[in-house]
Amino acid sequence: MKKIESFQVDHRNLNRGIYVSRKDYVGNEVLTTFDIRMTLPNREPVMNTAEIHTLEHLGATYLRNHETYADQTVYFGPMGCRTGFYLILKGDLESKDIVELITDLYTFMANYEGDIPGADDYSCGNYLDLNLVAAKYWAKQYLVDTLANLSEEHLVYPK
Repeated sequence: MKKIESFQVDHRNLNRGIYVSRKDYVGNEVLTTFDIRMTLPNREPVMNTAEIHTLEHLGATYLRNHETYADQTVYFGPMGCRTGFYLILKGDLESKDIVELITDLYTFMANYEGDIPGADDYSCGNYLDLNLVAAKYWAKQYLVDTLANLSEEHLVYPK
């Protein structure tokens, strides 16, 4: 079986950052998948499901209501390894193109107050597994530790 692209990235040297994971072509449209890496793989603790679930609810709601990116947002959701998120946007984009968007997104999540969007049994299949306090902690850490200090090593996969 062919090894998929994301399994061909050297996770031993992968930093926190914003990376282009892949580009797919659907008709005349380009879909860019971003790897929003929040923790150092295999070197730092992963996020628990409650906080990553909360970040998913907040992030998807923010992006699908964004005045510029709402129509470009295809998907925002957690990686199975719980070290970050995948964001799929319409368009042939590079990591540097969405730094401002991701910074605004994580600022929104770090400062969010109020009820978590979709946190009820009608809207969510596991609404009891949410943790806003921990989600805000992770979002703030990513803002401070990564987004405030972005360089090329945080925007391009290691070789």
